[in-house]
Amino acid sequence: MACVLEAPLRMSVLSEVTASSRHYVDRLFDLDPQKVLQGVIDMKNAVIGNNKQKANLIVLGAVPSLKVSTKKEFSCWRSSGIVNWKGVMNGGNWLLYLLQQETSSTELRTECAVVLGSLAMGTENNVKSLLDCHIIPALLQGLLSPDLKFIEACLRCLRTIFISPVTPEDLLYTDATVISHLMALLSRSRYTQEYICQIFSHCCKVRMQALKCFSVLAFENPQVSMTLVNVSVDGELLPQIFVKMLQRDKPIEMQLTSAKCLTSMCRAGAIRTDDSCIVLKTLPCLVRMCSKERLLEERVEGAETLAYLIETDVELQRIASITDHLIVMLADYFKYPSSVSAITDIKRLDHDLKHAHELRQAAFKLYASLGANDEDIRKKIIETENMMDRIVNGLSESSIKVRLAAVRCLHSLSRSVQQLRTSFQDHAVWKPLMKVLQNAPNEILIVASSTLCNLLLEFSPSKEPILESGAIELLCSLTQSENLALRVNGIWALMNMAFQAEQKIKSDILRGLSTEQLFQLLSDSDVNVLMKTLGLLRNLLSTRPHIDHIMSTHGKQIMQAVTLILEGEHNIEVKEQTLCILANIADGTTAKELIMTNDDILQKIKYYMSHSNAKLQLAAMFCISNLIWNEEEGSQERQDKLRDMGIVDILHKLSQSSDPNLCDKAKTALQQYLA
Repeated sequence: MACVLEAPLRMSVLSEVTASSRHYVDRLFDLDPQKVLQGVIDMKNAVIGNNKQKANLIVLGAVPSLKVSTKKEFSCWRSSGIVNWKGVMNGGNWLLYLLQQETSSTELRTECAVVLGSLAMGTENNVKSLLDCHIIPALLQGLLSPDLKFIEACLRCLRTIFISPVTPEDLLYTDATVISHLMALLSRSRYTQEYICQIFSHCCKVRMQALKCFSVLAFENPQVSMTLVNVSVDGELLPQIFVKMLQRDKPIEMQLTSAKCLTSMCRAGAIRTDDSCIVLKTLPCLVRMCSKERLLEERVEGAETLAYLIETDVELQRIASITDHLIVMLADYFKYPSSVSAITDIKRLDHDLKHAHELRQAAFKLYASLGANDEDIRKKIIETENMMDRIVNGLSESSIKVRLAAVRCLHSLSRSVQQLRTSFQDHAVWKPLMKVLQNAPNEILIVASSTLCNLLLEFSPSKEPILESGAIELLCSLTQSENLALRVNGIWALMNMAFQAEQKIKSDILRGLSTEQLFQLLSDSDVNVLMKTLGLLRNLLSTRPHIDHIMSTHGKQIMQAVTLILEGEHNIEVKEQTLCILANIADGTTAKELIMTNDDILQKIKYYMSHSNAKLQLAAMFCISNLIWNEEEGSQERQDKLRDMGIVDILHKLSQSSDPNLCDKAKTALQQYLA
């Protein structure tokens, strides 16, 4: 089959090409793959630092004059002798042809990419010639390879081409999938990070897309965040580049997205919360986004990002609370749609309505983060114009997202003892909260039940009306949930409810839980559930009449549970709490006999008196002290039995302990024997 010539030969140019350059190109057409590979490697070594040689090779291989579409055509082409000066196939450079062929070895394809990258490092004309050969689509296709070395070589070449001023940046995103694929390659190696970030930094149109991808990838992802924080672009670290994008003269979208990137990296632990780029740059930028001058959607995004940034850091919460009157500024978020917009501008009304829910949600979220730890900040929030009314209204909004944010805000403020006694009582917030707990989605139930835990604390005036509204049944049902957080909150709220409660309430709790459910909770695989259940038992078994009553009805089951826990593989805190329960039982008038008649339990107490952990020793000592207290009936018999078990000998040893608490407790117990 004949070869097709597309244009007259440029003999004047070719005559200038040296014989050695032709030699490199000729070797690319050898039928032996190993000789082709060696030819490419030799070509790579020849062009390093030699711009003239690079130009010669491009002239030889980048003038698209021949089209060869079949192997027969290629054979015809080789035999014609034209290969001495032409390296083009299908309109592209022969190196590109080799790079794209699946039949080429990975090593050969990698070396081709390296040579092309070296050629691109020459003059701007070199880059133009390579672009004319459609090098970018070929290299982007190479990024789909599973081989990391080949991917790195393609990226290195792409980096070199894109940092050239003659390369149109549009070429990077002609295919919508390119950016997402580049982002997926970021974490493959240090080199993929470096090259991709350099490509992004030189492509203005893609910069915002890259920023958005960075913010998404870094969100709650420590691995990606630690990668990004160490990436250098033209000698400048990526966080420093992000900080420059926070400047007021940059587009608002760029400021916001850069702040989101830095926020995600900070929350993931890649940047310290006290770093100046967070305290002096990111936080003020986000507060700025909350001001009236910004568009409503910008105010929403700014507030939500700031809420996430400061959520867990006390100092950032404090700084944010005193920056640009933020707490008062947020009150404006609840004023949409305004009455003016309804009268004067239908379009504005529609816009305000669209964003009104988002604004309230964002404000509640940010108030929740601001008030998470500091009592003074909580006081300022609650004193803000109609704040408690807004929260109460938020609890009954149609939007689930607003309801959730309102509950989170209420939960944050409920950590204040003062507010529980004043504002929470004045506005009867427990009523809408109890309504929220009825048939709500789990995400709302989790926060609402956590808030209820605080409202059930002993000093909260809301505790009694909550009890009267049927809370015990609701909380007992939560302890049976498959959701771990709901089980924890259910048992936690019951524990708070049982603290210094009347005997009737304690009996109602035990009846609502049932012995079976109590054992289920004590065997829960989650240590938080176990600890809160033990805390509940400890609160139930307080004051002697209550201890005796409960042990008379549930004593056998409780002693069985205590035995199982002390014998099990549990941590120190769990066993300490269990021994404290035994100490409470030992303080009962009749209940203590359940311990004295249980030799297995007595041996366990004795064992823990000699344990290596001082907390467990002290807890076991409380049990002994309550059992031998000589002012109580039957104390002599109990003392004698415990002496026969060797308890007195252990007390003498402990009275010499270097731990002052153990020493004092042992001496006090020994005095009961002497009295």
